[in-house]
Amino acid sequence: MKTYMANPSTVNRKWYVIDADGVALGRVAAEAAKILRGKHKSSFTPNVDCGDYVIIINSDKAVLTGKKLVQKEYKTYSGYAGGLKLIQYKTMMAEKSDVAMLRAVKGMLPKNSLGRKMLTHCRVYKDANHPHEAQMPEVLKIGGND
Repeated sequence: MKTYMANPSTVNRKWYVIDADGVALGRVAAEAAKILRGKHKSSFTPNVDCGDYVIIINSDKAVLTGKKLVQKEYKTYSGYAGGLKLIQYKTMMAEKSDVAMLRAVKGMLPKNSLGRKMLTHCRVYKDANHPHEAQMPEVLKIGGND
C-alpha cells in the first residue's frame, strides 16, 4: 500500500467564512487553524501547506468564557529593562478584537515557516463586511451560531 503525499502545485484551495458572533474565541480559532492546516482534507500532508483560506467575521462579537476577560493578559516585551507591557483581554477585545483572534489562531499553528505561511491565508474582520465576495466563500457553521 502506498502513502499519498500531497504536492503543493496540485492543492485545490477553497475559501471559508466563519462567523464568530456569540461563539467562544478559542473554538473559532481552533476551527480556523484546522482549516488553514488542511486537516479536514483526506489529502492532508504535515509538511505541505495544503490548507484552505479562512475569513473570520464579527470578531467583536466573539466571547471569552469564565473570568478570562479580566484574568487573561496579552503580553509584549520590547527586550529592554522595564519593557514589559500587559494588556487585559477586556481592553484587547474592545479595541483590537481582530488582533486577539489572529493571535489565537497563530498559537494553534505550527511554529515554523510553514505555520507563518498558513497564517497569511487567514483574514479577520471586526464586523460582517468583508471584501472577498468574489472568491465565493463557503459558510462554515460552528456550535453556538445557529
